[in-house]
Amino acid sequence: MSRIAKNPVTLPSGVEAKLNDQHLTIKGSQGQLELVINAGVVVSQEEGQLTFAPSKESKDWAMAGTTRALVSNMVKGVSEGFTRTLEINGVGYRAQASGQTINLTLGFSHPVEYTLPAGVSAETPKNTTIVLKSTDKQKLGQVAADIRAFRPPEPYKGKGIRYSDENIRRKEAKKK
Repeated sequence: MSRIAKNPVTLPSGVEAKLNDQHLTIKGSQGQLELVINAGVVVSQEEGQLTFAPSKESKDWAMAGTTRALVSNMVKGVSEGFTRTLEINGVGYRAQASGQTINLTLGFSHPVEYTLPAGVSAETPKNTTIVLKSTDKQKLGQVAADIRAFRPPEPYKGKGIRYSDENIRRKEAKKK
């Protein structure tokens, strides 16, 4: 039985939720997000709180917990937003954000241009740091993973693109 689903999601001031059948829309100062709720989950809205419960079967508790986590991320996204920071290590490796495009120089014979999807913005305070911002946590994580995949960090010198909170396990070089 899920314990997460039993906790209600409180809506902060400035955030409103509309529930039409199995379609939930959450609107806040940062934007608007939508979610289609699984048929096995019942969502009810009372006094600035959203509560979650399974419809009939006990196996639907897992889906109720998943839906509660998704809705909680949506509420946090439209009220505060999410950020993800990437750091670039390596001689000559750099990034530059311009509009919805990130230009990456990663030691390839060609520069890499990555176009950001709608709802995600990027800025480069330093040419070795990329700060991604979005209201949608899943989309933000996918964009960060796509950018990191161009040159993942290698274990010997640590060159590549890594998350700012990521710890790279370094290996010892060959001995003579």
